Amino acid sequence: MGEEKARLILPDGREEGLPVMTDTMGAKSIDITALRSSTGYITYDPGFVNTGSCMSKICYIDGEKGILRYRGYDIEDLVDNCDFIEVAYLLVKGQLPTLAERVNYQNLLNKHSLLHVNMRDFFKAYPHDGHPMAILAAMVASLSAFYPELEENDIEENIDLTVTRLLSKMRTIAAFEYRQMNGLDFVEPQYNFSYCANFLNMMFYSSVNNYVPDPLHVKALNQLLILHADHEQNCSTSAVRLVGSSEANLYAAVAAGCCALWGSKHGGANQAVMDMLNKIMKDGISTDEVIRRAKDKNDSFRLSGFGHRVYKTFDPRAKIAKRICKEVLSQEQSSDPLLEIAQEIEEKATHDDYFIERNLYPNVDFYTGITFHAMGIPVSMFTVLFALGRLPGWIAHYLEWRHDPYQKIGRPRQVYIGPELRKVVPIGQR
Repeated sequence: MGEEKARLILPDGREEGLPVMTDTMGAKSIDITALRSSTGYITYDPGFVNTGSCMSKICYIDGEKGILRYRGYDIEDLVDNCDFIEVAYLLVKGQLPTLAERVNYQNLLNKHSLLHVNMRDFFKAYPHDGHPMAILAAMVASLSAFYPELEENDIEENIDLTVTRLLSKMRTIAAFEYRQMNGLDFVEPQYNFSYCANFLNMMFYSSVNNYVPDPLHVKALNQLLILHADHEQNCSTSAVRLVGSSEANLYAAVAAGCCALWGSKHGGANQAVMDMLNKIMKDGISTDEVIRRAKDKNDSFRLSGFGHRVYKTFDPRAKIAKRICKEVLSQEQSSDPLLEIAQEIEEKATHDDYFIERNLYPNVDFYTGITFHAMGIPVSMFTVLFALGRLPGWIAHYLEWRHDPYQKIGRPRQVYIGPELRKVVPIGQR
């Protein structure tokens, strides 16, 4: 049998056979790589919602069934049985580490966790109320100036060191941002703390509070970072791959990912949920009124944390995030009004025909903000935490592109709707 093809009939009657591809999970796609050269046509797909930009082995999503897997492992299985370092290793290197590999990786991350002393001056130059994502993107891009060996000699010899440095130093950058925002001296990473415990200690320790990272908070942070570690070709990951396709270095590509994540429709979504819940509580709006207003197309109110571009059922990460949230809050031995409001909204919305018919279910952002809030992390740092979690996925996609045999620079086409040819009128005659 010959290759399976889709038939495209053009307006002039010509017929073109387009190869049909079948992926690992049986999903079909139409290969249009030769479409323009053979027909003169391009496709029009705003937002690229129907366009596969690459072949990838990293992440699998089934939005209709609510499935999310990293390298073939179900997200719940990873959250229950691995820490963030193991999942980062999995995404970057393609397999889960052995115990010896896990210990060695932890040691490498600790070894490279310190920042160049001159980078500290950068933090001090930023306003204390500067947006953390602006600082994060700038500091990540600056790493290439302080650690330039990525640009020297054979890039393959240096990429593993660069990856390890970035995974470790971005955590230190994030913690130092928090300290700068609050007018506090920086706390150095400690060799005897795990990846997540180190981050919390660098944020919250001071000489007068005798802070010790709470094991439950360390566990919750590990799990939340795993939930955010990758999500296929989302906006920020696509930005990383696009910038990487120009052969920009890893630091530059990840800085671009940080900038893409910054937006309220992407990494800022959990902050929007917290703002919404706080407004509901402050204004004394009943959950029935919240649901009514969310369904009113003439009302400017929007129910943040519901619905997803990909998932048409309950976001599998949201179920886990809800469980984590309850575990963290249970330790506080007091009810959290924000969680109570969130649970009431979820209960009403998931049993309302309006939301069911439109596949509007809680997504991961609906609960993560409440958990970070309970851990003492300010809202302004939420997107930074998202970036820290997504970093292994960004790195994995950057590395995957580097070994992609297609490896062309990303260069989408457009459908031009501007004016036809015009002549310039001399300025004195306009």
